Amino acid sequence: MSWDDLRLFLDVARLGGLSAARATTGLSAATLGRRVTALERQIGETLFIRAQTGFTLTGAGEALLKRAEDVEAAMRAVTHWRDGAIGARVVRVSAGGWTTDFLSRHIEELWSPDDGFRVEFVTAYDKVDIGRRAADIGIRNSAPTEPNLAGRKMTPVAYALYCAPRLVAGVRDGLFVGVTGPAAATASARWLQAHHGDRIVVSGNDTHSVRELVAAGTGLTVLPCFIGDADPRLSRIRGPIADLAAHQWLVLHHEERHSPPVRTLADRIVRLMVAHAKLFAGDIS
Repeated sequence: MSWDDLRLFLDVARLGGLSAARATTGLSAATLGRRVTALERQIGETLFIRAQTGFTLTGAGEALLKRAEDVEAAMRAVTHWRDGAIGARVVRVSAGGWTTDFLSRHIEELWSPDDGFRVEFVTAYDKVDIGRRAADIGIRNSAPTEPNLAGRKMTPVAYALYCAPRLVAGVRDGLFVGVTGPAAATASARWLQAHHGDRIVVSGNDTHSVRELVAAGTGLTVLPCFIGDADPRLSRIRGPIADLAAHQWLVLHHEERHSPPVRTLADRIVRLMVAHAKLFAGDIS
């Protein structure tokens, strides 16, 4: 049994399915499915109950999860020993695509090579299981409800309709660009489908491709204001959508929140977002 197979198993188990695990593994759902099936054959046990809503661990899957996490901890210890001072700790940050985009563009305010820890971004549209250490820091649009998690309320987040300023192509005809795939489960994607689903003519399963389609004049779409207002290629149609108003929450494991690397990065994320509170709130006054 290889460590690579166990690592894939951990991602699927923690994220609850193949679609969510695509972002962390870089593999297609079909490839992940084949690898999981091969692992089950090798072990001789069914590890997951498969359903349209996701994957649930069987009793054998739960037993393997505990052992795989022990292997993961051992592998991390070996990696840390090998790397020495650099990467003494990897801090994993889980967030949606747009928030990850924002954090990446401000990485100099969050991390430097002198920090003594590394940062890994885990882009996911479903909740990543911080309780099982699938991530160290989570950024969500609601307060945590799981046990052993601590939450800190941050900035309000606004959403609005955006399009290219030129009245061309789909913009001229009042057509929309939709979202498919894992991102379709987000509140903004559901709102767009509910209010303008009959006028969605082009869709993308990647949020960044959706933005490029909108910037090219294909149609309108819903974007968080901290993305739409910051892109000079886009124009906001009207004020923020009241139904989509939310707050960003910083989520930490109750025990891990006292770890110096985790605490340092979490504090920097809070400061960064507070400094850009008007952008997140859609305040362009």
